[in-house]
Amino acid sequence: MALVALALLFVTALGFKLWREASLTMRSMTAVSEQLTQRWETNSQAFQESYVTEERNVVPGSAVFATPEQMKDDYLAAKEERRFARLQRRVARRKERGQLQSLRDIEAL
Repeated sequence: MALVALALLFVTALGFKLWREASLTMRSMTAVSEQLTQRWETNSQAFQESYVTEERNVVPGSAVFATPEQMKDDYLAAKEERRFARLQRRVARRKERGQLQSLRDIEAL
């Protein structure tokens, strides 16, 4: 009878300890997620303010008279715009579905 009582007391103590550690872990995860959310919002606002896209008026045939450096700059700018548009669509889609965001996406914004 004493062994059963001690075993029950031991299991209860282990359960209580496990519950305390789990609640501590959840509190710390909540704090980290709030910090990441704040960081993501400030980074995305700063990036959107600094990322000003200029209207590009590309005339057909203008590449013939352009310098290679200018064409490379145009190509890289268009490539970055497409990459950023894909990133925004991916973040919006995941937010809409309630999915977790990738850290790579959050840091990129």
